[in-house]
Amino acid sequence: MTKNKLGYDHTSYKGIHKLPLPIQKLVKRANKQTKHSYAPYSNFYVGAALLLSNGKIIGGSNQENASYPLCICAERVALYTYGASAAKHYIKAMAISADYPTKPLTVPCMPCGACRQVIEEYETRQQRPINLYVTALNIPNIIKIKGIGTILPSAFQQDHLL
Repeated sequence: MTKNKLGYDHTSYKGIHKLPLPIQKLVKRANKQTKHSYAPYSNFYVGAALLLSNGKIIGGSNQENASYPLCICAERVALYTYGASAAKHYIKAMAISADYPTKPLTVPCMPCGACRQVIEEYETRQQRPINLYVTALNIPNIIKIKGIGTILPSAFQQDHLL
């Protein structure tokens, strides 16, 4: 494990075996979720998994549509599944993994801006940060980010609407 700065604070792990066992399971689930992606247009497969405070894992995968604005990212599928289940337990961590067979990825896959905003909303709702673990199927590196504020400073928040 090494700490360094890539424009944001994070911890980089060289291989899944360096992570605590519950996080290894979480990353493996995110990797598996890429296989459930529906991505016939981009061929960019993304999986996400949430680790809840009770140990349960909820997965999600990106789902595309010929009408591109109707596509939804894996992160939001997982978060909205959690939200719709009226879960009583908070989200401890989220793993995000990607696979792009036509052009192998060389860096971990970061969440898009819309997903960052939704993650921020869930952090606000549960009044605690969500640790993010980002990776890609063909690389060993896993990046840990402590809370979405690290990569989404000055987020739009509920109090802006009041």
